[in-house]
Amino acid sequence: MLPIEYLDQILVGDCLDLLRLLPNECVDLVITSPPYANNRKSTYVGIPISQYVDWFLPRAAELKRVLKSDGSFVLNIKERAIDGERGTYVLELILALRNQGWLWTEEYIWHKKNCYPGKWPNRFRDAWERCLHFTRNRHFKMYQEAVMVPTGDWAETRLHNLSATDRMRDESKVQSGFGKKVSNWLGRTHAYPTNVLHMATACSNRNHSAAFPETLPAWFIKLFTRRGDLILDPFIGSGASALACIDLGRHFIGMELEPTYVRVARTAVEGRTEGDQQ
Repeated sequence: MLPIEYLDQILVGDCLDLLRLLPNECVDLVITSPPYANNRKSTYVGIPISQYVDWFLPRAAELKRVLKSDGSFVLNIKERAIDGERGTYVLELILALRNQGWLWTEEYIWHKKNCYPGKWPNRFRDAWERCLHFTRNRHFKMYQEAVMVPTGDWAETRLHNLSATDRMRDESKVQSGFGKKVSNWLGRTHAYPTNVLHMATACSNRNHSAAFPETLPAWFIKLFTRRGDLILDPFIGSGASALACIDLGRHFIGMELEPTYVRVARTAVEGRTEGDQQ
């Protein structure tokens, strides 16, 4: 049973140690953005690129232990450029996690739609990051209807006068195996999204150099959990995941090594909780 003193709390310490305090299969969703290799070493602990996979795997083993069999693990991470070419440590980590027993179920792309433009001698600024979805089993909780989006104004004109082709399954002309039946959209007000998430970055860094917006964890929390479920963020930073949980009626456990960020996250959680009670 989960110790009550950990519920809805931000814990300070290395998540490798803190995770060992949690019982087996107590978490419905793990969502986190760990330190990227050797990035922002002046503001939080950077992990050398050559050691990144070995550093992460023991923590991933503990995450796998505490995650329920039908739960999900969403990892927000981005490889950096090294000596003029893309690093491969994220790809190496994916393969290592698969060898550890995780299923690499899906990959979502977070498009930072307000990303400030820029260029380097051989590339342009990144405007996206990976959100890797891992599960323990092929059958896991997923509530796709919770993240549906409005169909849009296009439906009013496109569906006004359907052709004979629109009323049948029209196979792809390039024989890709895909097809569509436009008449299926009649009467629908919402559609399922794609796996590209168009979300702005956090406008305020909340005294953290790599804070992600609350909308990012919130989207996955809605997709993979119900009200009352437990979400774990073992690298919670400024507390965005906890704030999303509060707004969505979920429980949370946050873990953070840096005491300064623990104070920032706890202050944010206290402010959001007090605001909800007023």
